[in-house]
Amino acid sequence: MADLIKPVIGRRGFYVKMRFLHSNHHRHGKRFSSSHYNHFFFKCFKWFLWFFISVYFFISFPPFKTFSSSSSVVKSRSLVESSSSSSPSSIDLLKGLKIYIYELPAKYNGDWLKNERCKKHLFASEVAIHKALLESDVRTFDPNEADFFFVPVYVSCNFSTINGFPAIGHARTLISSAINLISSSFPFWNRTNGADHIFVASHDFGACFHTMENVAIEDGIMDGLKASIIIQTFGVQYNHPCQKAESVVVPPYVSPESVRSTLSRWPLNGRREIFAFFRGKMEVNPKNVSGRFYSKAIRTHIWRKYNNDRRFYLKRHRFPGYQSEIARSVFCLCPLGWAPWSPRLVESVALGCVPVIIADGIQLPFHDVVPWSDISLTVPENDIGKLGQILDHVAKTNLTEIQRNLWDPAVSRALLFNDQIEKGDATWQILRSLAGKLHMAHNKSRVSTQ
Repeated sequence: MADLIKPVIGRRGFYVKMRFLHSNHHRHGKRFSSSHYNHFFFKCFKWFLWFFISVYFFISFPPFKTFSSSSSVVKSRSLVESSSSSSPSSIDLLKGLKIYIYELPAKYNGDWLKNERCKKHLFASEVAIHKALLESDVRTFDPNEADFFFVPVYVSCNFSTINGFPAIGHARTLISSAINLISSSFPFWNRTNGADHIFVASHDFGACFHTMENVAIEDGIMDGLKASIIIQTFGVQYNHPCQKAESVVVPPYVSPESVRSTLSRWPLNGRREIFAFFRGKMEVNPKNVSGRFYSKAIRTHIWRKYNNDRRFYLKRHRFPGYQSEIARSVFCLCPLGWAPWSPRLVESVALGCVPVIIADGIQLPFHDVVPWSDISLTVPENDIGKLGQILDHVAKTNLTEIQRNLWDPAVSRALLFNDQIEKGDATWQILRSLAGKLHMAHNKSRVSTQ
């Protein structure tokens, strides 16, 4: 028999509650009726359903989805958050990117600006990037929401009183001091061992902080930076001790103002009466006074073979207005110096002169967005003797197409640093690269969780 319970007021619909009444012969061990079996099955089903739902919500709780049981440190936001996007191409990578900039004592950066050259020379991207980030939308004043941490230490502004070139002998000491300061004053370095911290090393061999490759290789990357992200001008396509850290390869600094000033007088499509141009250090003998081979003797070979060739305009001495020579040239030679890269690469592109890259194994900046193979020539170091023939062949065949690709404004924009970030400029490209690393970290985190 069953009791009928009236519908409950205020609830959607109604329900009937069945209360089974047990007769005396049930209590005395008599055989159960079918209704008793139904009652027993219904109770078991309720307990099973309750257990299943409880387990589901337990394993779905956020701490179990976000962190693995083996995690021993608290990671930054950039390393633990998951992303709902399927690919970098389907989203605006810079949207939501946050970078915290440490406000360090002036001895690490501001004091160096007393020398005007600090923000104008070929290594000045360390200053330009810092300045652009300070006024950018990606800057956050809340370190707890940061994806990355920027450490503004200028190491290339210590100019030698002997030759006037940047001297970076103090770099390791200065950077170690900055790391000690931020690791003892803030909790963010220690939680990732600096893996989400960014430094700029915009000189010859980047994170190795030495101007001579043999010494740079021997010293290697200092221990404090091995886990960090290095923005550096040095990059090669083979294994190298100075690249054994997460890095973003960037162009050397060339003043956008100087480029605009030159183009106002010599436009891209103007007359280019110089066939092949180079101005810079060219040793008459392979070994200089230090006894070392500068440019692996490549520049010496160029000078010896083509100095008397009328097609080549080669000058060994400095000239303040040399950008006008680039703007009037068809081909601009970009041989390696001590390191593979050279500011001539950026100046040539920005002023519409086809760069002739002579540096085996060089990794070019932003190669995923700058179509280097369509805007430049790459000549192996061993083919210097054929350089004249190579340039003649290109001039007679596909020079017009190369120049059309080269003169695309987006190409030069990607290689120039502005005081304030402009979409597509060099600092913007750095942020795009960082956002790409962040996206990859999200995907790895999501795969690891699954």
